[in-house]
Amino acid sequence: MHDLIIRGGTVVDGTGVERRTADVAVTDGTITAVGRLGERAHRTIDADGALVLPGWVDVHTHYDGQATWDPELAPSSWHGVTTTIFGNCSVGFAPVRPGSDPFLINLMEGVEDIPGTALADGIDFTWESFGGYLDALDGMGRTMDIGTQVPHAALRFYVMGERGADHTEAPTADEIARMGELAVEAVEAGAFGFTTSRTVKHRAADGRYTPSLTAGDPELLGIAEALGAAGIGVLQANFDFATPEEADLLIRIATTSGRPLSFSLIEVDERPDEWRRVLQLVADANEAGARIRGQVAARPIGVLFGLTATLHPLMFHRGWAELASLPLEGKVARLRDPDVRARVLAERPEGGMAAWLDRALAKTFPMGDPPDYEPDPATSVAARAQREARSPAEVALDLLLDDDGHALLYFPFENYARGSLDSVHDMLSSPWTVSGLSDGGAHVGTICDASFPTYLLTHWARDRRRGPRLPLEHLVARQTSATADAVGLADRGRLAPGMRADLNVVDLEGLTLHRPELRHDLPTGAKRFVQRADGYRHTFVAGTETMCDGEWTGATPGRLVRGPQPTPGVTRVAT
Repeated sequence: MHDLIIRGGTVVDGTGVERRTADVAVTDGTITAVGRLGERAHRTIDADGALVLPGWVDVHTHYDGQATWDPELAPSSWHGVTTTIFGNCSVGFAPVRPGSDPFLINLMEGVEDIPGTALADGIDFTWESFGGYLDALDGMGRTMDIGTQVPHAALRFYVMGERGADHTEAPTADEIARMGELAVEAVEAGAFGFTTSRTVKHRAADGRYTPSLTAGDPELLGIAEALGAAGIGVLQANFDFATPEEADLLIRIATTSGRPLSFSLIEVDERPDEWRRVLQLVADANEAGARIRGQVAARPIGVLFGLTATLHPLMFHRGWAELASLPLEGKVARLRDPDVRARVLAERPEGGMAAWLDRALAKTFPMGDPPDYEPDPATSVAARAQREARSPAEVALDLLLDDDGHALLYFPFENYARGSLDSVHDMLSSPWTVSGLSDGGAHVGTICDASFPTYLLTHWARDRRRGPRLPLEHLVARQTSATADAVGLADRGRLAPGMRADLNVVDLEGLTLHRPELRHDLPTGAKRFVQRADGYRHTFVAGTETMCDGEWTGATPGRLVRGPQPTPGVTRVAT
C-alpha cells in the first residue's frame, strides 16, 4: 500500500512532454508510480480538474540569513517552492572571521536590501568556515530543502582582510590560490558552487561597491580553475555586460573551469538589445561544449513605491524630510493638508535626481489587486499626468494616498525597455535559459519577486493578452527539471518513479497573485513585502504536506542538501 496517491490530475511532469491525466503514488518520500493506478493508499487526494506538478526549484534566492531562524521560509513556501538555492551574487555569511560579521551584514543589507538590524539580531554567528555554516543550517527542519553556494565577497574579505573590501585592490597570487582552496573546501563540504558579481548596482549599505566589482582575470579565472581541477561545483555570476569584454570574460570563466555556469540575463533600457548579443555568444559557446545558462526573470525587474516602503517618488523632495519620521496615519493626514501638499510638491529635487524621477514616473504604474506586471505604457503616472494637465509628482501623490496610504506604485526598470514583456518571452523561449532571479528573501522593502514561479503559470500560460503566451509544459520544465539540472539536482524536478516526492497540486483556473503587502515580522520588527497567492491546493516536500490551501501545515520535512544529488534508481514504472 502506498502512503499517498494523487488521483486523476493533469500531470505536467517537468520534462516538457505533453500533459496527461494520471495518478501519482508516493511512498517513503519517493514517487513510486505514475499512471492509472488500482492500488490503495493511506491517503488519497482527488486532483480531478487540477494540475499535478513537480515542486518548484528556485536557484536564485537570498535566504542566507533567514534560513538560520525561519523554518517557514515565506513567501517562497507560499508559491510552491520545494527547493531553494541561496548564496547568490557574491554575498553571504561564510567564511567569516570572528568579529568580522558586521562587514558581511553591511554588504548584504546594501546589496540585497535586507535590514541589517534583522540580520544582526536573527543570525547567531557560531561558525567560521563554510563547512561550519553548513552545519548550522543542517540543524533545523524547514518547509523546503535548501542549498547554498560560497560567495566571492566573503571569500575575498576572509583572505584579504580589509583590503578585500575594496574592489580596486588586487589580490596576490597566494591570496588567489587561497580563495581557490577555500572555494573547493566549501564545495567538498556541501556548497553547490561559487558565486560572483560585477555589477555597479551592488553596493554595501555604507555605499561601497561590492568587493568583486572589478575582479580581474587572474582572480576569477584562478578560482574557476581551482573548481575545475577539483571537478566539482557550479558557478553563478551577475555581470552588467557594459562592455563586450564582460561577455568574453563570462565565457572564459565557464570554458576555463569546465564547470556549469549560470548568469543573470536582463534587458536594460540603455542597451535593450545587448542581451541578445550575449545570449548568442552563450549559444555559440555551448555548441562548442560549454555549459552556460542564462537565468531569466518571469516578469520585469521592478521596485514597489509606497509611503511605507523603502522607496517612493516624494522621498527625494526636500519637503518630505519633515514627514519621514511620522507614522503612516500622520503622513497621510499631513499630505492631505493643502498647504503641506503644495509645499512638498513644489520642493522638487535638483539636478540629476529630478531627471531620474521624470524618467521613472514615465514607467511607473498603479498596482492593483491582482497586480498587472505587463501594464500598458498609456497608463503610466506620467501619461496620466499629461492627459490631466498635472505634474507627474502630483498624480503619484494622489495614487499613493489611496487605500489610506497603503497603495503601491510599480516601477519596472529592467526587462521593460519597450513597454512590454516581448523580450522576456524570447528569453524564456531560448534553450539556453532557465527560470531564475526571484531573489526570494531579498530586497524586502522594495520588491516581492518570490512569486515568480506562480507568475510563470498565471501570466505566461493563461493570462497574457499583449503578446503570445508560452506552452504550460515548457514553463513547468523551466522551473523544475531545468533549474534542478542547472545546479546538479538530478533527484528532483520531474514526476517519475524513483524521484523525490516534491509536488504541487494547483488549481490553474483559480491561481491568483495578490498585491504585495508590507509586514513587520522580521527580527526586531523590521519590515518586508510578502505576496500571497490563491490556487495552491497542496504542496508536498519529500511526501509530506507542507502547505494546504495556502496555509502552512506546520510540517518541516525540508533539509539542507549538500551539493549535487545523483539520479535515483527507478523502482517501478506504471503503464
